[in-house]
Amino acid sequence: MNIAVITGASSGLGWEYAKAIYETRADLDEIWVIARREDRLKELQAELGKKIIPVAFDITDPQSVEDYISLLKEKGATVKLLINNAGFGKLGNFDKLSLQENTAMVRLNCEALTAMTAATLPFMNEHSEIINSCSIASFAPNTRMAVYSSTKAYVMSLSRALRLELKNRKINVLAVCPGPMSTEFLSVANIEKGASPTFDMLPRVNPRTMAVKSLKASRRRKAVYTNRVFYKFYRLLAKILPHSLVMKICGT
Repeated sequence: MNIAVITGASSGLGWEYAKAIYETRADLDEIWVIARREDRLKELQAELGKKIIPVAFDITDPQSVEDYISLLKEKGATVKLLINNAGFGKLGNFDKLSLQENTAMVRLNCEALTAMTAATLPFMNEHSEIINSCSIASFAPNTRMAVYSSTKAYVMSLSRALRLELKNRKINVLAVCPGPMSTEFLSVANIEKGASPTFDMLPRVNPRTMAVKSLKASRRRKAVYTNRVFYKFYRLLAKILPHSLVMKICGT
C-alpha cells in the first residue's frame, strides 16, 4: 500500500497539501493526515473522501512517534511522500518570550521533524519524496524571531545534507520556503496587523499555490523551492550580503 503522510494537516498549508495530493496523486492508496485536532482532520476527510486517513497524534510526544511506526508496520505501508509541515513560531524578543514558547519551537520544528523523518525512512523506497516545510526565515537570522529562524535554518541544513545522503536510494528531499501566508500561523505567532512593520509590508503567499507548485518541484527532484520573485530575490540577497547587514535591513 503506497501512502502519503502529512504532518500539521489540520489547517493552512498542510490542509492545502492534502487537497493537492488528493487531486494529483492517483498512484497513492491513502493520504495520512496527522495533527492533534482530530475534529479538523475528520472535516478534511469529509470534504475529500475516505482516501484521507485521520491520524490524531502529537508528534512532539515520543510515544506518538512509536505508535506511528507501529501503524506503518501494521498496515504494511510504503511511504511515497512524507511532508513534514507541522511547525510554529512566535514573534518577540527572546528574553520576552517564555521558556516554554522558546523550547516548544525547537521541539516541534526540529526535534519532531527529525523524529518523523527517521521513523519514516525505513518505510520508503526508490523515488519516494520528503518535503520539509522550511521558511524564508531560514535564509538569515531574524531579530524578534531568533528561535524560529534558527529552527528553520536547521531544517534547511538537514534537508540539504539528507538529500545528498539519500541520493543513492533515489529519495529526494525538498526544502519548501514560503513567505508569510494568511493562515493560522500568523495569529499563533502573535503577528497581527501592526505587530511588525516588516511583516505588514511583505507580499502574502497563497497556500494553495505554494502546495501545488512545491509538489511539482519535488517531482522534478529539486532541492529548494521558494515562491514569488520577491522572495527568490531575498534568498539571493541573503547569500551575497553579510547576515549582520541583512538583519538590519529586514528587522522585524
